[in-house]
Amino acid sequence: MAAALKPTGRIAFQGEPGAYSHQACHEARPDLEALPCRTFEDVIEAVRKGEADLAMLPVENSTYGRVADIHHLLPESGLHIINEAFVRVHINLLAVKGTRLDEVKSAMSHTVLLGQCRGFLQQHGLHRIVGADTAGSAKIVAEKGDKATAALASELAGEIYGLDCLARHIEDKQDNTTRFLVMARQPDLTRRAEKMMTTFVFRVRNIPAALYKAMGGFATNGVNMTKLESYMVEGNFTATQFYADIEGHPDDANVKLALDELAYFTSHLEILGVYPADPLREQV
Repeated sequence: MAAALKPTGRIAFQGEPGAYSHQACHEARPDLEALPCRTFEDVIEAVRKGEADLAMLPVENSTYGRVADIHHLLPESGLHIINEAFVRVHINLLAVKGTRLDEVKSAMSHTVLLGQCRGFLQQHGLHRIVGADTAGSAKIVAEKGDKATAALASELAGEIYGLDCLARHIEDKQDNTTRFLVMARQPDLTRRAEKMMTTFVFRVRNIPAALYKAMGGFATNGVNMTKLESYMVEGNFTATQFYADIEGHPDDANVKLALDELAYFTSHLEILGVYPADPLREQV
């Protein structure tokens, strides 16, 4: 069924136009039209139904860690990771056109962004207003037209909603970065790059030291594991699934040996994607 779907030239993301996920689409796939969706589930469904060719999903942030619930959605999505994208989260103070900085009394944004600009907000005595999301806050500020309320969002949001950028890059940590995964209906295992990444999920068998033994194959075969996270399955304390990223391709001899050894100690193993490493990975 998936093979019969016609290309749409669209990439789906969660949020309002101007969200940081929209920025990720703009930077990683400028050739595609960005399709806003209400939830992560809607993003996945848009690709599954053929309303979009690709999905742009955030998985982790360098300041706040992994994105809630995303690890639960990836294995059940039926989609495959074909690329990763690292996007710098630059926060800007956006206001109605013609507004001066000294006229602004409040700043609206998602609670996470408000927490990332404490220094600037305190310095200028700005009251914090929690909004549903970043681009949505910019949209509200534009619609209300009140000079006393500004938004914390991307410069792209300012362009979309016709707001002036009163202050650029006001985040407390200048290296704040979000990692996104680009997902498609079909996997692409044919590509080769200087550094390849493989992402998979697994559950260990119920035997003593199963995780320790499962991980041993990566050490003995010289495979670098860059991420290993655990999370409960369906709220069950006794059922734990692990999410992992490794450097290399499943066809590499050492990776194949490591995965074969892992499979021996697991009750479930599923590869979610094989893709080139983003060049920005080394800079984060």
